[in-house]
Amino acid sequence: MSKKRREIPVFDHPIIETHCHLDYLRERPLAETLQQSQQVNIEKVITIAVSPENLAEVRQLSGSADWVYGTQGVHPHEAEAYTDAVESEIREHATDDNIVAVGEIGLDYFYDNADRAVQREVFRRQLQVACDTDRPVVIHSRDADEDTIAILREFEQSLSRRGVIHSFTSGPGLAQYALDQGWCLGFNGITTFNKAENVRDIVRMTPIGQILLETDAPFLTPVPYRGRENAPFYLPFIAEKIADIKALPLDQVLTQTYQNSLRTFFPTQ
Repeated sequence: MSKKRREIPVFDHPIIETHCHLDYLRERPLAETLQQSQQVNIEKVITIAVSPENLAEVRQLSGSADWVYGTQGVHPHEAEAYTDAVESEIREHATDDNIVAVGEIGLDYFYDNADRAVQREVFRRQLQVACDTDRPVVIHSRDADEDTIAILREFEQSLSRRGVIHSFTSGPGLAQYALDQGWCLGFNGITTFNKAENVRDIVRMTPIGQILLETDAPFLTPVPYRGRENAPFYLPFIAEKIADIKALPLDQVLTQTYQNSLRTFFPTQ
């Protein structure tokens, strides 16, 4: 007989889902996912753009409910599809009411789905869009710490102090650089994985005032629901894990990460 999975905890304090991909969810109807998320006190959800093909879909989703928001940007996997027209679309909509950041942008040398030189050029171009529109950035960096730091340094004088390196799995050098810039690090279900001690080490070194909670749904489902499609309503498990890793009261983690999310993406709220 299989062991029954633990029910999703419900906390009194609201939580903000800072990074998911609602248009990628397939296991259940989107309305059901959003309803279940509200039932576990997810107050806001940010769904992330990754390619020229889903920029408009993310905008549509971000207007589907007054608590769903989005971003505009092209992931490094799709860098070779980046054009002047795509940049114009991102720039045009970066300041829409329900669009809160430029992202997901950055470098990925692990999969190398796009030429590295093209990735670097597209990263720079989108950072410039963020500078010009005064928007925070959502950054993806995998096996590219040195180049990520080098490119970010080019924009230090003009880039917003609001931003996040999401799904952080990089080394302490990139972590410390981002923290020194005042940005946050985003942590998700990876923190619950048995072999992710390197990520837990970064959680330990990161001030609680610079941690964001995310799921990256439908990917990286946390324990105890690994093997299922991820969803924003699993976020409470990540909050619990962060509290455990940092040996902090759960209420403190919930309160501070909520404030971090507001500061990063909703500074006027």
